[in-house]
Amino acid sequence: MPFVRRMGVYPMYKLRTVEEESLEPLLQPESSSPSQRSAATTPMAQSGKPRRPLRSYIWDTWDKSPEERKFLGRLDACLLTYAALSYFSKYLDQQNVTNAYVSGMKTDLGLHGNQLNYITTAWTCGYVIGQIPSNLLLTRVRPSIWIPAMELIWSGLTMVLASANSFSTLVAIRFFVGLAESTFYPAIQYVIGSWYKGDELAKRACIFHTASAIGPMFSGFLQAGAYSGLNGVHGLAGWRWLFIIDGIITIPIALLGFLIMPDLPSNTKPSFLYTQEQIDMAQQRMAAAGRKPPSHFTKAKVIGFFKTWHVWLLTPLYVLFNNASGPSSSMIFWLQSFNTPGHTKYTIGQINTYPLGTQAIQVVSTLVWAWWSDAMQLRWPPILFAGTCHMIVCIVLAATPLYTHIARRWTFYYFTSIQGGLSGLILSWANELNSHDSEKRSFVVASCNTFAYVFQAWLPIVIFPQVEQPRVKKGNIATACIDGGLIVVCLAVLFMQKRDERRARVSEADAVSEELVDDVDSKAKLSVDQASLH
Repeated sequence: MPFVRRMGVYPMYKLRTVEEESLEPLLQPESSSPSQRSAATTPMAQSGKPRRPLRSYIWDTWDKSPEERKFLGRLDACLLTYAALSYFSKYLDQQNVTNAYVSGMKTDLGLHGNQLNYITTAWTCGYVIGQIPSNLLLTRVRPSIWIPAMELIWSGLTMVLASANSFSTLVAIRFFVGLAESTFYPAIQYVIGSWYKGDELAKRACIFHTASAIGPMFSGFLQAGAYSGLNGVHGLAGWRWLFIIDGIITIPIALLGFLIMPDLPSNTKPSFLYTQEQIDMAQQRMAAAGRKPPSHFTKAKVIGFFKTWHVWLLTPLYVLFNNASGPSSSMIFWLQSFNTPGHTKYTIGQINTYPLGTQAIQVVSTLVWAWWSDAMQLRWPPILFAGTCHMIVCIVLAATPLYTHIARRWTFYYFTSIQGGLSGLILSWANELNSHDSEKRSFVVASCNTFAYVFQAWLPIVIFPQVEQPRVKKGNIATACIDGGLIVVCLAVLFMQKRDERRARVSEADAVSEELVDDVDSKAKLSVDQASLH
């Protein structure tokens, strides 16, 4: 009986103890519970987050360690300075085409009809062709070499525009300008997504993107100055000087890029900018955020890009956002329409500068969306809000007579770019949702921008033909519908994200349960084996 007691009672007592000890971690209210661990590894998850001090909502580095704060300050100074300056020059050029058109280029080159739309389309075609190959190449070639090198080529081509003497020449040069520029925007968004965590990402992406509004603001003043101060100098019209100036100011920006543009955390080498300890910190930060470094391309991996919902929903989301900007181009034509033969109400300078309020609204709203998004660590609320506001603006423009309510129409024109800062939020969302695969992340980010411009190559000609400016009633109605589509697709992305988070939590909980059962079984077997030895 003593032997039976030892074999029966002692092992059973021991087995209960092992089981209780195995279950104890799951019963503790720790942040490492299965659901919280799953949430911690899911983009923009809300579970198990520590409380943040108020100062971190103002600027996200203020509650970090001195070492991390120093590193992020240096990274911000290098990456964002170069990105913003370069993007400023790109958008300066894009707006320069429209400003040049209304400031003498149309007359000098005998342009007519929708030829301005075709010039823009030529640039768009080049821009579309280069984006995806360039972004995938960035996972193999150092960004600090590739991006500034292409910018130097872009600078030369932009200055060549000043020599154009025909419509066909303009179209050809603009195509190659777009091709050279295609390497920049998706590449910078991919690089930003490779360095920053969830509470930092939207602000950086949007701060950089504000240059897209600041560039056109300066373009208006630059065109006014070039027209009045350089028109006729060395036999060149003022609009030609506009392209020369743009190319000249971009050359030093490109050279600066060779010095301060960072690579990826996985291939950055120690230098006068970053120590090895800071590079190690960057790699650890991205590992904690679930952001994977580049790996090998395989056929299965490339095919896998198309087997998940990310490319099929994030790309349409960005396409809809990008093609809702048509109404913002109408104000300059509206002001020009007040001038009739023998009567000038607005001068060339006024026509180029008065619409700058549109870009000012975009700058302010972009920063509001960025801080709001990072504070909540959610991307969808600002997208839904801005899309709704822009839909209302477009409906009012479609329903308001051109000349009977001047002040009201003027005000609503200024708000036509209220959704213009959503680019950084959508691409931040894409970076986060594809953190697990660097190549896929690069592909999805590039696909968003590529297909947005595939539609932009022809859609403005259809819904905003130049011959219908500034009324473009069907264009405003169509844009309101595009905003409605943006809202629907945004909700679909949110639904799929939440579904994946639930599945991840269930999967991890199942994995923990299976591990627990295996652990209990193995310890029970070990206890029985030990008892049998006695």
